Amino acid sequence: MKKYKTFIVCVVVIMFFGSLESQENLSAKQIVDRSFQATKLAGSETLSTMTIIDNRGRERVREIATVSKLYDSGETEKRLIRFLSPADVKGTGLLTFDYENKDDDMWLFMPALRKTRRIVSTEKAKNFMGSEFTYADMTPPILENFSYEILGEEEVAGTPCWKIEMIPVDDDIADENGFSKRISFIAKQDYVIRKAIYYDLDGELHKELAVENVKEIDAKNHKYRPTRMVMVNKQNGRKSVLDWDEIQFNPEVKDEFFTTRYLERY
Repeated sequence: MKKYKTFIVCVVVIMFFGSLESQENLSAKQIVDRSFQATKLAGSETLSTMTIIDNRGRERVREIATVSKLYDSGETEKRLIRFLSPADVKGTGLLTFDYENKDDDMWLFMPALRKTRRIVSTEKAKNFMGSEFTYADMTPPILENFSYEILGEEEVAGTPCWKIEMIPVDDDIADENGFSKRISFIAKQDYVIRKAIYYDLDGELHKELAVENVKEIDAKNHKYRPTRMVMVNKQNGRKSVLDWDEIQFNPEVKDEFFTTRYLERY
């Protein structure tokens, strides 16, 4: 029995240090890739609240329903975002097809116009529905469009993180994403971003993102989702808060949700 216990301890020690070694050997690009994968659920249904706060502290609150599902062995994530309230935005929807290796497809439906229009790449840096989040923030960027560097390590709210710099490979990519540089703080324990700092196209500090209350949603595949994100615009004093009130793991989400036909139903 004593030998058996000693064997178990040895295995645990080897696994622990083997994990540390594998982390140490990861490149900045590999860490960022893992951070993109860490929050990809096979399927999900969520209810969330977006609070938009202006520089005088006045608030606008919006309720949102979202469904998502992975396709093509996880290389494509389809997502439908639908605004439920208030009345002036009710029925507005955004349908996204997030591809790993090519530009995403996005369609926006505005009930007042009874029309769906495609969001082109030059519009992705624009604010999404009056918030401090952009259309580009709605999906992970293409990995090859950036260069990466590990700047060091730092704790965010007590969580050890890699501090990684992302720089667009050219001006067109910078324009499309709306930043010249992003510094991401990626947790070593689960690869989920805990904080991000954005610099505008002139290299000035623009926005800061805080990611809070990360939960494991798919325990089998170790997939996570934050339940709160706060984006603060350092230049105009505005802030947008996304709170996920419900997150349901559901790989059997209906395929019909991810069509422009369904987008226009409300």
